[in-house]
Formats: sequence, structure tokens, C-alpha cells
Amino acid sequence: MNKSNLTSAEMGKLWASYVGNSMGKCVLSYYLKHVDDPDIKKVLEYALSLTKSYTRDIKTIFDKEDFPIPVGFTDDDVDLEAPKLFEDEFYLYYLQYLGKAGMSLYSVAIPLVTRKDVRDFFVNGLSHTVKLMTDVSDILKSKGILMNAPPIPKPKRVDFVTKQNFLNGFIRDMRPLHGLEIAHLFGNINNDITSKALINGFEQGARDEEVRKYLARGKNINTKHIEKMSKKLTESHLPSPTLLDHLVTSSTTPPFSDKLMVFHKIDMFSMKIREYSNGASLNGRSDIGALYARCLLDVSLYVEDGANIMIDHGWMEQPPEAVDRDNLQN
Repeated sequence: MNKSNLTSAEMGKLWASYVGNSMGKCVLSYYLKHVDDPDIKKVLEYALSLTKSYTRDIKTIFDKEDFPIPVGFTDDDVDLEAPKLFEDEFYLYYLQYLGKAGMSLYSVAIPLVTRKDVRDFFVNGLSHTVKLMTDVSDILKSKGILMNAPPIPKPKRVDFVTKQNFLNGFIRDMRPLHGLEIAHLFGNINNDITSKALINGFEQGARDEEVRKYLARGKNINTKHIEKMSKKLTESHLPSPTLLDHLVTSSTTPPFSDKLMVFHKIDMFSMKIREYSNGASLNGRSDIGALYARCLLDVSLYVEDGANIMIDHGWMEQPPEAVDRDNLQN
């Protein structure tokens, strides 16, 4: 009899959290070896402490249930002595991404898990990640580099939509963007510019030719999506976030293993699937809905191809799965 009383949802979410935080621990440990700004160093230390405590807490739960500990990512996947690959300012934008990814994982897990210690883990994880996001935003604001969504006029009164062309995406009848559409376009561009800068750094040091081509393809997808979403903001005379490529140094010495870099891009593009879907669900214009659909196809195919690279190299760990009853006797 299986003595583990973890549900499938609890196994899956804890497993994903362990693997993701083991990767975050590698990346943040490297950043901390190459940071000069004391404010940024302090928030990196806090973020690193969270990844360490999360993996430790999950390991405690798994040990109690005799559940095998995932390999995830280890010291073999990071070279702390590699030269600096990113400027200090980039770390803040990276932590914004890390916080969004963490909040997405933990908030989705909370209504799915029922065991008290597991639920407490995700509730605490969400709370500490919200604090991290707040600290990062405060530092970005204090340094004058916080990229906020643009302001729009306050409505003069409560109003109701009376014409079907509210949903149109054709130039002649196109209405200006509403606040929710602006928020998600701006937020998705922010994610893409961080992803693009990270890929620039990764690509400079990738060892395997297949991995290098995969990263280059991801950069091209990021570039295309940034341009198309920025165009929607421009059409409503609104600014877009600026690129972060200048925050990547010229170092070609890889601080991270090819395995970590491919997994990281799968993880980032998987988050785009969630974020693009959120944007599409709160959108009211047909042209933006069509744009999100095309972008979702791009990132879904990219994630699948990245998974194939991980499998071909023997890098992909198998998540916990249900019994294959059709082939149980075999």
C-alpha cells in the first residue's frame, strides 16, 4: 500500500515548485556573486533565501512521505566564477519575472491542495513572494527605472457600451484600448523584453549548437511579439516599455549549463502561455484576440520543441503520473 497521502495535485505542484526553485537558487547564487549595488544585493539575498527555504520545506514533506526527491538543478548547473553576464539593473527586472512566475504557481496551487502542511506551504510562499515583488518595485521606483503602464483619463461618468463596434478590430471602426487591454499588453511586453535580454546572455555562451539555435529562435519570437504588441499601444498613442538588451555584458563564458538554459526558456515561455491567455480573456477587441491567438501558437510550439531537446539529451525529469492501467500487466 502506498503510504503517501499526498493527492495528485499536491504531488504535482510540490514537484514543480521544487524543480523551479532549485533552478532559481542556481541563477540567484550567480547573480549575488556579481552585484555591486547594495540595495539590489539585499533584495537578491532575500530572493535567494526564499528559494532555499522553499526547496528545504518541500524536501521535508517529501521525506515524510517517502517521496523521491527530484534532481532539479544543482551546483553542476552553475559556474559562480564565470564573468559577469548582466548589469545590476537587470537583476531587478529578472526578479519581477521570478515573482510573477512564483505568484502564478502558488496562487493556482492554493485552491487545488487540501492537506494542511501543503496548503500552508503555498500560502506562505505566496505571501513571501508578494513581499519580494513589493520590495523590487520600491527599488525600481526609487532608482527611477520602474516601467509603469501609461496613464489614461479618468472616466467622467459610469457608461455602458451601446454599439457592436466596441468589439471591432478594423482600423476604420477601431476604438481606443481600454484599461485592461493596456495593462495586459504592457505587462506582456515587459515579460518579453526581460525574456529577450536573458536569451541574449544565454545565447552568447551556449555550448551545444542545437541549444544555441533554439535560443536564437526564442529571441526572434520575443522580438516579433514585442513589435506586434507595441504596435497596438502605439495605435492608441501610448508608450511601450523599453528594451533591456543594453544590460547584457559582452561575456561569452557560460555561467549556466545548457540544460538549465533550455529549461529556463521552457519555463519562461510556459508563463507566456498563462499571461497571453489572461490578456485574451480580458480583451474586447477582435484584432487583439487574434494577436494573442497567434502569439499563443508561437510559444506553444516553442515549448514543445524545447521539451524535445530536453528529452533527447536526457535532461527531462518525469513528473509524478497516474498508473498506466492499460499496460499494467506488461
